[in-house]
Amino acid sequence: MRIYLPTGRGLVWLYLLIVVLLAGCGARQPALPHLGPDDVVLAFGDSLTYGTGVDAANSYPVQLSQLIGRKVVAAGVPGELTAQGVTRLPGMLDAVHPKLLLLCLGGNDLLHKLDAATIATNLRTMVYEARQRGIAVVLIGVPEPRLFGSVPRFYADIAAKADVPYESHVLKTVLFDNTKKSDPIHPNAAGYRMIAEALAKLLHQTGAI
Repeated sequence: MRIYLPTGRGLVWLYLLIVVLLAGCGARQPALPHLGPDDVVLAFGDSLTYGTGVDAANSYPVQLSQLIGRKVVAAGVPGELTAQGVTRLPGMLDAVHPKLLLLCLGGNDLLHKLDAATIATNLRTMVYEARQRGIAVVLIGVPEPRLFGSVPRFYADIAAKADVPYESHVLKTVLFDNTKKSDPIHPNAAGYRMIAEALAKLLHQTGAI
């Protein structure tokens, strides 16, 4: 039996197919536990979670709650640094008893140009604080506050090592689109809606909803 290997253009198409398949495999997210109708989601973060720039009804936690049909507790503190989040999170977990934590912090650290290793350590501490209590986590990446700034690599590294779902694109998309912002650093209602829709999609993809 002869085995024919592709050559020329056929080899190029085979290579492209392999690249696409590998990219698809890399995009898979870890599964989340299914959220029952009475389970609570805790949205924990800074002004992006608080909803600065809009009224409370248009913040992303409120819009997300409407999209997924679950209670989403908004626990955003404008101006909060990750070090302050480390201190605040345990009390919120004790008070709310969430089944899922949405963690969106780091933007203020980046604005103040704090050390990346310190930011990563604080985020990692919060992820593991929740995981040790049996609470699932979704990590949300925050882009650097500069023109064409990217989301720091440590967000993806933390999510991969902790095996938690990671939303890496939506904040960069919203915060670099002036039509989606109420001021230079905060979304408007349409921007917060995009964040809520991206997170709802992720929760569906990972089996939470």
